[in-house]
Amino acid sequence: MKCFYTILFLLCLQQTLWAQDSTINIVKHSPKKATNRSAILPGLGQAYNKQYWKIPLVYGVLSVPVVTYVYNNDLYAKTKFAYEARIQEANGDISNVSKIDPTLKNLSAGSLQSYRNIFRKNRDVSIMWFIIAWGINVVDASVSGHLKEFDVSNNLVMQMAPMKSDAYQQAGLSLQFKWKYTK
Repeated sequence: MKCFYTILFLLCLQQTLWAQDSTINIVKHSPKKATNRSAILPGLGQAYNKQYWKIPLVYGVLSVPVVTYVYNNDLYAKTKFAYEARIQEANGDISNVSKIDPTLKNLSAGSLQSYRNIFRKNRDVSIMWFIIAWGINVVDASVSGHLKEFDVSNNLVMQMAPMKSDAYQQAGLSLQFKWKYTK
């Protein structure tokens, strides 16, 4: 029985040592994690950096190209259909003319083709702006992740001091940076 209690005591001691060892590890902030998370889902890198106030800004900026894409894609589809119906009408088929959107009925085939091209270009540009906005979101998460542990304490010193150069026999100013390490 004494042997059983000894083994049980040693097992408990071992568990305690493992538990103490795991609390010693300090988890450092990883800019790579912030970058990857923001690349996967916009705003997730900002949440990892604990900059929650930026998340609505990220989604606000990303919503502008999404809304313009939906708007331009809808009008592109309508003008494309109306243009094709006008071309069919010129070839003698009037079956789709009645299905043209009422706002586009009075336009000629040339005007419809021009509007169609404009809406297609604007739709494609809004895709480009969405990708740029997503990229800016990723860059912001990465930069903020790198600056998370940036030291801005009073231990950093910058001084300007007079300097004399014997080699060139000149006088000037020198800029000195000093880091004071205190632990």
